[in-house]
Amino acid sequence: MGHHFELHKHIELAATPEQVWEAIATGPGVDSWFMGRTEIEPREGGRIRLTLAGHVEEATVAAWEPGKRFADRTETQPDGTFMATEYLIEGRDQGSTVLRLVQSGVLGDNWESEYEAMRTGWDMYLGTLAAYLTHFPGRTALPVSAFRPGAGDPDPVWAAVTDAFGLSGPATEGQPVTLAVDGLPPVEGVVDLAGLPTYLGVRTADALFRFVHSGADRGNTLVIGHHLFTDDDPARTEQAWRNWLTTLPIG
Repeated sequence: MGHHFELHKHIELAATPEQVWEAIATGPGVDSWFMGRTEIEPREGGRIRLTLAGHVEEATVAAWEPGKRFADRTETQPDGTFMATEYLIEGRDQGSTVLRLVQSGVLGDNWESEYEAMRTGWDMYLGTLAAYLTHFPGRTALPVSAFRPGAGDPDPVWAAVTDAFGLSGPATEGQPVTLAVDGLPPVEGVVDLAGLPTYLGVRTADALFRFVHSGADRGNTLVIGHHLFTDDDPARTEQAWRNWLTTLPIG
């Protein structure tokens, strides 16, 4: 039996309403802070396509008010489930903007786990959006994704990730980190999102690196979803990160 839900989030962003609109309502903008790759037809009734791990999810643009309101909705599935998302943009003094997010719909039998994953996930993605608009305004990123199903429970997984970054003890925002990835320049930056045991974020001069643990009910999958503001070769870069992920010593 489906379960109706409604999730509310808001964040103040150091950006103009026009910059926020470009980030949430255009494909290149969304690619710079959200998961996978997104295509958006810029009109009410237009199609939205999110491609992640070879799977395509589609939705329809339900509201298109540039600089003010953007919304989408998926088709209702045979079991009654669907998803709707609405962004409301409110300009503030001195060039800042408040973004309000409402996600609603009907979830399936495993609704409690799905709801918690969305609630926590939005904290990471909105934090990434804030970092993007603050540190990389006007630029667009190359999204890089990779997955390691069955990576293990959170404690050993995060111990391996933080050890690879040279961290000892709990990860906290502002900690300097370094990481070597075969075939790529060294990663040198700071922890900018510390949401363990679910996610960890690192910001460098030209990238936002994101690491996520899915939880036991989602296969204990370790996910990377990076946003690279460079001219690196996409195929080579993604393959290098896939190799790093699959060979990371855990446990």
